[in-house]
Amino acid sequence: MSTVTLTQLPATQWRELARQHAERADTLTATWREAHDAHKKHEIEDFLFSYYPVRPARLRHWTPGAGVALAPCDSPDVADAPEVGEDLSQRAQARWFTQHDGAVMLDVESFMADRGSAVKYIHSILSSTQTRPASLGCFGLHEWAMVYRDDETRHDLPLRLGGAGTDAVVEANKIRCTHFDAFRFFTPEAVPLNKLAPTRETQPLLEQPGCLHANMDLYKWAWKLYPAIPGDLLLDCFELARDIRYLDMQASPYDVSKFGLPPVRIETPEGKAEYTERQRGFAERSAPLRARLVECCERLLAQ
Repeated sequence: MSTVTLTQLPATQWRELARQHAERADTLTATWREAHDAHKKHEIEDFLFSYYPVRPARLRHWTPGAGVALAPCDSPDVADAPEVGEDLSQRAQARWFTQHDGAVMLDVESFMADRGSAVKYIHSILSSTQTRPASLGCFGLHEWAMVYRDDETRHDLPLRLGGAGTDAVVEANKIRCTHFDAFRFFTPEAVPLNKLAPTRETQPLLEQPGCLHANMDLYKWAWKLYPAIPGDLLLDCFELARDIRYLDMQASPYDVSKFGLPPVRIETPEGKAEYTERQRGFAERSAPLRARLVECCERLLAQ
C-alpha cells in the first residue's frame, strides 16, 4: 500500500476547496440540469453527458489528486469536527483511497494496479499530441460529413441549408478530419471524401492539438485519471469541452438559433476565418491543460 504524500491539507482548507468545487460544478452544469429537470433535450450540451457518460452529481465530488492527504481536525472541540470526521470516513471507503494516522489519501499503488495500463496509454496519446503543431482549417466539416447524403440527422434540429445545401458544402470543400471518434460517424458516402482514414490504432499518431474533438477529449482523459488528478483540473477540462461543444454546433450544418446563437457560416470566407480564429484560441487554451495531464501521468508512472 502506497501512503507517500507530498502535501497535507488542513481540514479547514480542504473542506473549503471541496465546497468551492461543488459550487463551480453546479454552475457549469446548470444549463443542462435545467433542461434535464424539465424533461427537455438540449442538443448542444446533451453530448457532454451522453458521449462522456459522467453525471453532474459525480462532477461535484472533489478530490485533491495523488500525493495530497486530507487531514482531520486539529481538535475534537472544533464545531464541525463530527462532520469532518464523517466526510473523511466516507472518503476513506471510496475506491483507491486509504487512511493513515487519521488522514485520507489516494493509494497510488492500488490505483495503478487497476489503472496503470490506462495511465500509460493516456500519457502516450497526450504527450505525442502536444509535440505536434496545431493543424487548423478543417472548418468543422466533420459534422457536415455525418449527415452527407443521409435523410436522417443526429440531432433534433433542422439543417440550416437543408439537405441539398448541406451536401453541396461537403462537396465544395476538402475534408481533412484527423480524429477517429468523429470520422467513425461519417456517412458511408462521406468516408472516401476524407483526406485520411483514421482508425483506433492510428489515433495516437494522428491526434493533433488543433482538433476540436481532441481538445474536448481532454475531459475524457481527465475523468479516466480521476481521482488521481486534482478536482480543479477535471473541471477545467470539462469547461473547455463545454465551450468547444458550442463552437462545434455553431459551425455545424444544424440551425442553433433556438439557443439564441448565431451560426458560424463555414461555407463563407468570413465564417471560415471566424472558425479558424476560434479554433486557434481553443488550441492555445488546451495546451496548458494537456501539459498538466501529462505531468500527472508522469508522476503516477514514476511512483
